[in-house]
Amino acid sequence: MKITNIQAYQVDLPLCEGKYSWSEGKSVDVFDTTVVQIDTDAGISGFGEVCPLGPVYLPAYARGVRTGLEELAPALLGDDPRQLQVLNQKMDRVLKGHPYVKSALDMACWDILGKAAGLPVCELLGGRFGEDVVLYRAISQRPATEMAANVAEYRSQGYRRFQLKVGGNADEDIDRIRAAAEVLAPGDKLVADANTGWLMHDAMRVVNAVRDLDVYIEQPCRTYQECLSIRRNTTLPFVLDEVIDDCAAILQGAADQAMDLVNIKISKFGGLTKAKQARDLCVSLGIAMTIEDSWGGDIVTAAIAHLAQGTPSHLQFTSTDFNSYVTTSIAEDAPQRVDGRMSAATTPGLGIKPRMDVLGDPVVRCQA
Repeated sequence: MKITNIQAYQVDLPLCEGKYSWSEGKSVDVFDTTVVQIDTDAGISGFGEVCPLGPVYLPAYARGVRTGLEELAPALLGDDPRQLQVLNQKMDRVLKGHPYVKSALDMACWDILGKAAGLPVCELLGGRFGEDVVLYRAISQRPATEMAANVAEYRSQGYRRFQLKVGGNADEDIDRIRAAAEVLAPGDKLVADANTGWLMHDAMRVVNAVRDLDVYIEQPCRTYQECLSIRRNTTLPFVLDEVIDDCAAILQGAADQAMDLVNIKISKFGGLTKAKQARDLCVSLGIAMTIEDSWGGDIVTAAIAHLAQGTPSHLQFTSTDFNSYVTTSIAEDAPQRVDGRMSAATTPGLGIKPRMDVLGDPVVRCQA
């Protein structure tokens, strides 16, 4: 089997809430997503998606995806998309860094592999654990009372995990965490996610002020060493996210006892192949995980579901259904939330069917 054609589509994904806000005053109201289609001489096509959280979150941005694809795609024509390790090695030789550019390509190849094998991607990624996975809801940064009301609203929709966007003014963040904690019920979990937004002295003030609560602290500061300092001065469960971008970072964190949980974002690692390596390393080390991505629509949500459901249940902390955050659907048969949970498809590949009328005309084309 050989790759004969690679093309990419650009789609805007407006938010249901109108605007998504997180640390340091950052916000987005429309997500710019890129869908990649890979065609083969066997008549099998695969689809992937990548959607950076704007240009101010990670070293990634939406237009960079398309520019990177123009550079990278020609080198993959004629290659076998089922040879995932070979393909990833080649992508890393042709384009140094820029893992987010490679993510949708790798994802599309997994879709092809699943279709060629007649198996869902999660079974190729290691098997299917349980009937579904638990979802979290990200609570956009707002005044404390409004965020607490949003937690209560999403709880009524079945969510039991809440990722509270903090990382702003320390006093206001303390109020946000306390207000949200008051509306939780037994069994709910609250994560205060600063998204690198606190300076060390602010992070210390916050963790000390909420030490009596049952709350997780996520990525309080920008660097690993700053986060490690906070970790060593709190007994609250600790999550690392933005600084976890390869297996070496996980090994370092485990050696330093720097975290209790990590977030595995597919595009930050460069696709499902390397995200699976990171996930499997965490399984070996006994580290629980949130399986997710930076953002996305139906196709990213499908990939998250497959990677998450192929993870041993006791190490699945939570995942997310990004397609429920946006108003535009880009694929049929994508996972849908049911009482705060979702399941990976049982059909071959990712199990999705792109809505070509929504995708429109390709903005990147590369043919053999």
